[in-house]
Amino acid sequence: MAEVEIHDEYIPLGSFLKLAGAIDTGGDAKLMIAGGDVDVNGEPETRRGRKLRPGDVVTTASGSWTVVTPQA
Repeated sequence: MAEVEIHDEYIPLGSFLKLAGAIDTGGDAKLMIAGGDVDVNGEPETRRGRKLRPGDVVTTASGSWTVVTPQA
């Protein structure tokens, strides 16, 4: 499972998928999320704007990523 750093308090799910490299465009994120192909913390998630915070785990068919903050 890969770690993806965010530099704010949270990141929307659609933006996170792009940052993690799971998709190429926001449109791809919309389709993937609406299709039920994304889990957050083991539960299906259909809200593109879902706020992800450090410790959340996002899973798709192409992989899993953990949201982390930069280490000091």
